[in-house]
Amino acid sequence: MAAGNFPKVFVYPFFLFHMLMFGISGFLLAYGVGDVIFLYMHGGIAIVVYVVFYLLIFGRDQVQWMFINAALGVVGIYSQIGWILSLFGRDAGDYPFYIHAVPMLYFVLYTFLLRQLLLDVTRSRDNAGRRRMVEFGYVAISLAFYGLSLWHRA
Repeated sequence: MAAGNFPKVFVYPFFLFHMLMFGISGFLLAYGVGDVIFLYMHGGIAIVVYVVFYLLIFGRDQVQWMFINAALGVVGIYSQIGWILSLFGRDAGDYPFYIHAVPMLYFVLYTFLLRQLLLDVTRSRDNAGRRRMVEFGYVAISLAFYGLSLWHRA
């Protein structure tokens, strides 16, 4: 089955739930347990497997877009990790940079999946005009949410 032709009606519920569970456990391992080796074994292996599935399901171009978007969105990712940690009386700066790698990659994979879901739900994947509008809205809402998270923490 060619990338992009996979029946995604089953992909979204499965991966959204599965990745949420692994993401929560990765977050708890990163910021609670402190065992860096286990964090990278547990999270690293799962992330590699998710990326392989993403390549098979969504195709190379979409996965490449995911990583480009992630590189541009480090502030957003950092703000959300900081916001979640603030709920537990902690700060992202309390941890060395390498601890954030697994939670950040889960965030990248999860937000990628949300964008793919949005493209399919709005039926804008194959409609260039609608796709531009949906992607613009996605970016605008994301930036507003990240900005409010940063502002609320300040």
